[in-house]
Formats: sequence, C-alpha cells, structure tokens
Amino acid sequence: MKVMIFAAGLGTRLKPYTETIPKALVPVGGVPMLELLLNHLKHNGFSRIIINVHHFADQVVDFLERNHNFGLNITISHEEDLLLDTGGGLKKAAWFFDDQQPFLVQNVDVMSDIDYQEMLRFHTQTQSLATLAVSERKTSRYFLFDENMQLSGWENVKTGEVKTIRESLQNLKPFAFSGIHIIDPRIFGLMTDAGKFSIVDTYLQLGNRQKISGFKHDVSNWADMGKPEDLRKAQHILEKLKGTNQNTP
Repeated sequence: MKVMIFAAGLGTRLKPYTETIPKALVPVGGVPMLELLLNHLKHNGFSRIIINVHHFADQVVDFLERNHNFGLNITISHEEDLLLDTGGGLKKAAWFFDDQQPFLVQNVDVMSDIDYQEMLRFHTQTQSLATLAVSERKTSRYFLFDENMQLSGWENVKTGEVKTIRESLQNLKPFAFSGIHIIDPRIFGLMTDAGKFSIVDTYLQLGNRQKISGFKHDVSNWADMGKPEDLRKAQHILEKLKGTNQNTP
C-alpha cells in the first residue's frame, strides 16, 4: 500500500518553532516528527511514500537527502508556488497512485499504533471510497456518523456550524478525526474542485452517494503534535510506539 504524508502546512499552531523550520522538522523528544513517522511507517511495511511540501520546502528536501530517505522510496510533491490544502494536495499527487490499489494518507503531525492492516481489511470489507480513522475524544470539530459508521455530516462546536449530508437522519454521533485515512483511487475521478480545497469538503460532497466510513480506534495509542503544548504530551505515547516497534518482529 502506498502512502501520502501531508507535510505542506504552514504550522501556524506550532509557532514559534515554525518561524524558522517547517512543521515536519519540529522535534519531538529530540527527533523531527517526519523522521518519527517515516520510521514508524517503515516498521509497518510501507516503502513507497509521497510527501507534499510548501513551508521551508527546501529544508525538508535537504533533510531527506542527508538521511538517504531513511531507506524508503520517497517522492516529493512540490507546492512551493501555492499551498493546495489537503484536497488540492492529494489531487495533485493523483499520478502517484497508479496501481488501482487503496492507499494510506497520514498527517505528519500525528502518530498512532493503529493497526493499518486491520483498517485496510475494514476498508475493503465495507467497500468504502474512503475510510477515516476516528475516536471518541474532545475536539472542536467532529465528523458525524450514523449507526453504521457511515459519514453523515460535520460539526464545529465552537462556531455552531453544522453540515449534514442526509437531512432526514437523526441521532448522529460525533467522532474526532485522527488524521489517518485509507482512500480508494476512484476518488480522483470524483473530485470536482480544483486548486486549493479541503479533503473534508470533498468527503462531504461525495458522502451522500459514496460510502465514506469511520474506523473506530479508541483502543489505539494516538498523539497529536500540532501545538507546542502537545509536544510534551506526545512524548510518552511516542515512547510506547518506540517500544512496540522494537519488540515486534
């Protein structure tokens, strides 16, 4: 399974770190988060990876070159001229996913010991266009799912904004998105937006006629590294992941 890492963001939540380095190179426990994720993916059997870059893009490229791509087959998707957001960034990288197989997408600032193979089996069994890793935790924005864990809407609890896909549905349950997706490449033929756009908008546009599923992983360790106060909290979870990676054959 091929992988795309979203690493092009400005990292505004991680200031002042990102005033001089890209988010992907912000250290967590002394190790750049991109290195942590690449080593974790490598341990889990992934080898072909595309990474989008924008903010201090040359630093990311130089870092990978100095480390010989960590022994992985890495391709760079350049967005220096225009930051395309998650949807636009994914669409630009469509050419990379030419094998007609589902692929993994993960934000550079999240780490988890989620079982990728179990998530892939779920994705295949449900015949979903996209499968989103979700959990029951507090956040400001939620995806809304029906009793079959099919995407049915989105909510921002801070602003009160709610978007529903099927108005007749009741008792939708909110889940926090974990920044990990498995996507079928059929999605590229269904994307109607161009340029800069969010993958969230794409999911909401397609969800009323395509199956977008939620994969619950509440038992998994998960770390968000998107804000300075999160970096210290993430270290104990990263230690657990490090131990798992070392102990697993």
